[in-house]
Amino acid sequence: MDKFDIAILNVLQENAQTAFAELGEQVGLSPSACHKRVKELWRRGVITQEVVLVDERKAGLETSVFVQATLKNQQQATLTAFEKAVTYHREIMECYLMAGLSDYLLRILCRDGADYERIHAEILTRLPGVDRVVTNFAIRKVFRRTAAPL
Repeated sequence: MDKFDIAILNVLQENAQTAFAELGEQVGLSPSACHKRVKELWRRGVITQEVVLVDERKAGLETSVFVQATLKNQQQATLTAFEKAVTYHREIMECYLMAGLSDYLLRILCRDGADYERIHAEILTRLPGVDRVVTNFAIRKVFRRTAAPL
């Protein structure tokens, strides 16, 4: 990637619907050159999807919960089963394999404490291989970035 690709990505990460004419003005290329570069970034898998970001609070999802999940063992079959299972639950927004005291860190998005209680009882404790979960409620989101630091 050169400086133009990085500039294009920085603009598109802020607004993926930026018109090629405006994109060209912002990065110093013609609209057709921007179009070719964006098409190539898609082809190479640098750009993987366009999304709409929802204001979680306005959508009634007031609570972010961070859950540390520890599995019964670290055998590959256990890890694979857990990772596959978490993808089926839309309340689980992110999942990371961790080094340290827990095996996974999950970010859960829910309406409130009662909704999390349901998620804990119906989903988290039933995930394959789970031995223990430790829950941390976020008090307030200070900020969240969606743009990669290019």
